[in-house]
Amino acid sequence: MIPRGRRALAALGLLVAAGAQADLRLELLPDGLAPAQRQASQQLLDDVRQALPPLFVQALDRRVEVQWRDDLPGNGMGQALRPGAIALNRKYLAALADGSAATLKTGRSHGTLRRELQATVVHELTHLYDRGRLWLPAEARLIQRCTRQQGSIGRIGEGAECRGQANRRFTLSDDPRLLDLAGWPQLAGKRGQREHDNRFVLRSPDRYELSNPREFVAVNMEYFVLDPSYACRRPALYRYYAARFGERPQRQACEQSFAYLNAGRDFGRQPLGRLDPERVYEVDYLLAEANDQWVSRWGHAMLRLVVCAPGRPRGPDCRLDLDQHLVLSYRAFVGDLQLSSWDGLTGSYPSRLFVLPLSQVIEEYTKIELRSLASIPLKLSRQQIDELVERAMQVHWGYDGNYYFISNNCAVETLKLLRSGIPDPRLQDLDSITPNGVVQILENRGLANASVLDDSKRALRLGYRFDSFRDRYQAMFEVLRQRLDIPQSKVEDWLALPASERRVWFDKADLRASAAMLLLEQASLRRQLQLAQDELKRLYLGHRDDARADPKLVAAGKTLQQILDDSGFLSQPAELLDSGYGLPQPGESTRLEQQTQARQARLRQLSDNLDQEVRALLEPERREELQALEANLKQLGAHLRALHKAAGGFELP
Repeated sequence: MIPRGRRALAALGLLVAAGAQADLRLELLPDGLAPAQRQASQQLLDDVRQALPPLFVQALDRRVEVQWRDDLPGNGMGQALRPGAIALNRKYLAALADGSAATLKTGRSHGTLRRELQATVVHELTHLYDRGRLWLPAEARLIQRCTRQQGSIGRIGEGAECRGQANRRFTLSDDPRLLDLAGWPQLAGKRGQREHDNRFVLRSPDRYELSNPREFVAVNMEYFVLDPSYACRRPALYRYYAARFGERPQRQACEQSFAYLNAGRDFGRQPLGRLDPERVYEVDYLLAEANDQWVSRWGHAMLRLVVCAPGRPRGPDCRLDLDQHLVLSYRAFVGDLQLSSWDGLTGSYPSRLFVLPLSQVIEEYTKIELRSLASIPLKLSRQQIDELVERAMQVHWGYDGNYYFISNNCAVETLKLLRSGIPDPRLQDLDSITPNGVVQILENRGLANASVLDDSKRALRLGYRFDSFRDRYQAMFEVLRQRLDIPQSKVEDWLALPASERRVWFDKADLRASAAMLLLEQASLRRQLQLAQDELKRLYLGHRDDARADPKLVAAGKTLQQILDDSGFLSQPAELLDSGYGLPQPGESTRLEQQTQARQARLRQLSDNLDQEVRALLEPERREELQALEANLKQLGAHLRALHKAAGGFELP
């Protein structure tokens, strides 16, 4: 008689041995198939079986019947019938049997019909894998070890490990990390609930992946298995699949830099750029302080990439390369600083991730909006920086969300980017809908270093803070008050006057007061141009689809539509490419360069008359104010030159 303990060990050995040998078995049901059809079908299954990762094959240790049927939907390639059966659409069998499927183009994402059939088998097998209570071999051995320990005293560590495995279900489509990468992030303020809609609608290999997480997992498994470029097009998702099923031997080598569109205002500059994560020294949380405007009372959240100048080693000196730094900002359009409050509440604006030069962002907020900027370094490892930059580029090319001031604003979008780009547990339950709230929690959890702002002078000197020009403008205004009997006490009140009322003071101003007035008029013009831009966007977005609207507004909307179309590629760079998916690859670079150069050339041609076309759409009061401001600048310039010459100075240009 064999002792009970030895019998148990022998039985366990047989179980482990059987588990090591068990794997997926694809069995073709040959009923009704001609010999050529059986041979071609079996070869298809053999090719799929060979392409599948070994760990996947081992985990899906079952017999799966594959049959051809003629009762599937006309456009369907196949479907899983039950846990052990897959059906393929019989309408494609003839092409597979005669060999034409290998070259027959389908217009679908995988190219040829034969590759689509292979992808279909992979897709349906992934559903079988994802739906069942399936365990990888290592996990199976752990369960067996834990089962063996029942009724006995195990070590404390093993006991804790076993308790953690008690009810665990191995799936992909309910994995929080997969949901973050796929585009179903957590809802703000909903305690872990996920968004219902996937907004990564651009540069998708197959829009069917957006149906739900189960389809996303299956579609992406097709590309992980069959497409060597998947690792370069969707690198984070490739790493996710590779961590579970092993590296793919046929994966192609990837470029070290990413293409992006710089949405700066300089139409003479080629907007297509390349960003190498190795040149990014640090990532800052860039916060624009709040102001009195309703839509800006919480501030604005962005991320700043501290990019080193070419040839400079990564280090603190890179913070001085301000002309290289980039800002990641969620906006509806390139110049969005003010938006309609009602449209923002109802989600009428798109939310897209723009890549902007830091210099432009500084000017927008400090000179136009009169808001200071705080640049707070995030405490990230080298790998986290690389992965965050990579994720930002994925979002830049693929994401088209809806902007809501309350539930999906800049803070929420930035937090989602951080969560999906950095798999850090400290970020996963971080929840805030305000820009200031996000930075406070980041600091409390050791993810941000706000102490750089403690010494204000040092912060300004090192570029951790950029002060509002409001104090500078107030100083210029004090010059006017000292020399002229101006009733206003604050610069905001002075600038709020109509341009024609400020003009009456010009002839009374001496040289210094005139110089101060000129700077203030320039500030006023920048502000009016920004307000005009906001007015046009609200006009366009509010009336372009309203059949009851004033015909003049509809006509104005059409004109503005044409203007926006000319620069719209900066808002949605994916429109420049009509094929491919994920991050643009070297083969697409030529088209990108051609498209961006052509668009920029058209914008340069329009630059001379664009201003007049836009102004024709403005309300008369705004148009008249702009004309009055320009007249003020001309008059002040002439007055300054005359005063300077009378004082014995050289003639000013």
